[in-house]
Amino acid sequence: MNFGYTNQARRSSKTKLPSSGKYVSYRTKGNPRPNVGLLDPSSTTVTPLRFPDNSPIRSLHHLIEEWDKVHETLIPGTPVENVSDVVLLAPLRGRDVLCVGKNYREHAEEFHNSGFDKSDNKAQPDFPVIFTKRASSIIGNGAHIYPHPKVTQSVDYEGELAIIIGKGGIGITKEDAWTHVWGATIVNDVTARERQRDHKQFYIGKSLDTFCPMGPWAVQASYLDFKTMHLTTRLNGNIVQSQNTSELIFDIPTIIETVSMGATLQPGDVIATGTPAGVCLSTGVYLKDGDEVEVEITGIGKLKNRVVDRGAAPECLPVRLG
Repeated sequence: MNFGYTNQARRSSKTKLPSSGKYVSYRTKGNPRPNVGLLDPSSTTVTPLRFPDNSPIRSLHHLIEEWDKVHETLIPGTPVENVSDVVLLAPLRGRDVLCVGKNYREHAEEFHNSGFDKSDNKAQPDFPVIFTKRASSIIGNGAHIYPHPKVTQSVDYEGELAIIIGKGGIGITKEDAWTHVWGATIVNDVTARERQRDHKQFYIGKSLDTFCPMGPWAVQASYLDFKTMHLTTRLNGNIVQSQNTSELIFDIPTIIETVSMGATLQPGDVIATGTPAGVCLSTGVYLKDGDEVEVEITGIGKLKNRVVDRGAAPECLPVRLG
């Protein structure tokens, strides 16, 4: 895309963009094409964004990739919509999500003592436990989690802070890691526990369709204080997880150094950093039809999804990024 815009084009917008730092992937009702927009500070309206050459932004991946060139000269489009009138999509779709397991001490203990942990012979790992969730498992805020009753009887939630890579790279050091972070979102790492146990590797138990709620939006890093973020998960309105996200066993720079060790990270990659204690396996009572899971993180927002078993798996449609 050619960003050889003129100063006149830069001044052509008379509408000032809201400065919330919250970027939304969404569809207007009746239109299948996705948009990328910016929320107002109250998170009640969304303004569609356009590149400086006036072309629409259809993918947050593309915006993040071009971020350093264009973020100060983005053009507001029309119409401005109420958030309640649009369909929120997961902010970043179409790529597998990188994930870290057993990354809070109390959760590492509860998982290890549950009988489901076949990944190690001790609770706290010596190195970050890395796995992926299939891209086809990603859904947005408000979308339904399908419990796959023919596949699993132990569906569990895991509220997590997910960081978003801005500048890609390979062999990123801990010292440089924060310069590669574009922002953050929320992930609910929904898990089929017996599949996670039986298959040893986590991929199958983590990757069933609809098992990666993400959102409700992506927040740019300059609007976040990663030291003061608190994660709260509610099941049917009751608090089940509560912990500061800075209490990770392996911190964010260590995670980035680990996952980029010989493997290239790309702009827009999502890394879920792990879940605190308080998941279903600690009680043996798992998610069922009608349950609602809400994950809230300070400075980001609330990701809310309901478990819905309609007797048949949802149709999987190919993801359109543009």
